[in-house]
Amino acid sequence: MVKNDKWIKKMAVEYKMIEPFEPNQIKDGKISFGTSSYGYDMRLSDEFMVMKSDCILDPKKSESIFETVKAKDFIEVPPNSTILGKTLEYFRIPRDIITIAFGKSTYARCGIFINVTPFEPEWEGFVTLSIANTSSLPVKVYTNEGIAQVLFLQAHEVCEFSYADKKGKYQKQKNILTSKV
Repeated sequence: MVKNDKWIKKMAVEYKMIEPFEPNQIKDGKISFGTSSYGYDMRLSDEFMVMKSDCILDPKKSESIFETVKAKDFIEVPPNSTILGKTLEYFRIPRDIITIAFGKSTYARCGIFINVTPFEPEWEGFVTLSIANTSSLPVKVYTNEGIAQVLFLQAHEVCEFSYADKKGKYQKQKNILTSKV
């Protein structure tokens, strides 16, 4: 069952599921963020990892191909390329919840696609985002504004083994993490 805005607000306040939490949907000349009807529009922080040129991507050895970048108001994603970002919000997912996330339509219309894997039950941390520019032009993505929407799906019963039980390799991530094996 997809959870509604009242449930999201309750969980964010009582269980610190989302910090910092925006209980309303904020637009006001920005790409919207905050609580939506059945989800939460996550914001993009000002921290990024950008691929160095002249390298080969290898998911088993990826840490050395990225350099860390801070951006003030936005970062330009070069044409036909991908950067890593992270959310401004820290998430703590309850044991009976799993999430799915989708990129914002505002960015999709510019050729930006956001890839976010599901937040498994009892996963917590800042979300690492893959931000891909499929267009032939550079595209700006704005810090401290909406980047993707996460939907919360509640199971009828709790899982047998949560992400915390499995001691997942991305548990409690504070920084952008490259792929691990």
